[in-house]
Amino acid sequence: MKIISTKDNLQILHEDNHLIVINKRVGDIVQGDKTGDKPLSEIVKEYIKENYNKPGDVFLGVVHRLDRPTSGIVVFARTSKALTRLNEMFSNRETQKTYWAIVKNRPENAEATLVYYLKRNEKNNTSKAHTKEIPESKIARLEYKIIKMLDNYFALEIHLHTGRHHQIRAQLAAINCPIKGDLKYGFDRSNSDGGIHLHARKLVFIHPVSKENIEIVAPTPNDAIWNSI
Repeated sequence: MKIISTKDNLQILHEDNHLIVINKRVGDIVQGDKTGDKPLSEIVKEYIKENYNKPGDVFLGVVHRLDRPTSGIVVFARTSKALTRLNEMFSNRETQKTYWAIVKNRPENAEATLVYYLKRNEKNNTSKAHTKEIPESKIARLEYKIIKMLDNYFALEIHLHTGRHHQIRAQLAAINCPIKGDLKYGFDRSNSDGGIHLHARKLVFIHPVSKENIEIVAPTPNDAIWNSI
């Protein structure tokens, strides 16, 4: 899928009366937080207000979030009806999410299913993967496969079966494959942009109103490693 519009630093992948899908850049926050930095949700609201000459406040529902250092697909609802239905879909795992990640270490298996129990640490905003269930842990399941061997790295495609806090980052770190740039989960150096090489690549879901099948693919950030896939 191509970017259909780029305006005000927004890469718009899909837009209709009920929803708008953005290709999030590394460093953008989806929703306001304690940093006080301007969130993507506000930028999208301003775009809608200006583009459609909307008077008053613009409705925009945050359906899901991506970690600040990651890039890729973020869906926003433009109507309350769409928000309710999208929330249900994401909550019930009725969407298909595909991520790409760049790691330095080769996984032991070219493809595998990883099942761990993740426990979140609120103090340092991390999740630790355990092989057995422990108190306050939640089961986390994903599939990965190597899609390309690069000069110094490996590109992985990941399909999520659960949606846990920092799931991909924590589970790949647990098999000694931390994501490039991810100091929090064991990579040895940061990326120059402060991000990590994790990208929400593809999302498939049923449109909350029209019921048509929507398949969205987000172009990767423009850097030498992503461009080599």
